Amino acid sequence: MPISIKSIIACGCLGAVILSTAACGPRRIPPKTVTDLMEDRVTLDGVLLKCNQDQFKARTDSDCLNARIAINRLASQSEPAEEAKRTAEFEHRREQLRSSQERQRQEQEAKTKVDAYHLPLAQVEPTPLPSPPPPPPPNDTNLPVVRESNP
Repeated sequence: MPISIKSIIACGCLGAVILSTAACGPRRIPPKTVTDLMEDRVTLDGVLLKCNQDQFKARTDSDCLNARIAINRLASQSEPAEEAKRTAEFEHRREQLRSSQERQRQEQEAKTKVDAYHLPLAQVEPTPLPSPPPPPPPNDTNLPVVRESNP
């Protein structure tokens, strides 16, 4: 049985139709993994945008589920970093406050402290010293009596 040209052309047309319908149909793209989405923030934002537009698809699509998991993981990773940043900022501000309070305390001490070496000089007139009291007049009654005694 010889194959006619019409049957070859018919088979070719049939194959072309099958190939064109397969090529034009929606291609199935494998879902993005959680690590891929965590590394590529632009893709993650795009997937989340599509998921937010179609709520039904968001519940069933594996890309949406993976995107939510990636968001949760990124949030848990960024929390310790944010906490460390806040702690460092707090310590920096506390140190600034301490230094400003120390400067204010030193300024207050400098104002109240009297430096004897830089006081103005003033003339002081010496006051005469009081004269000592005169010695009492000699009296015989006040003198002690020395007695001789024989043993």
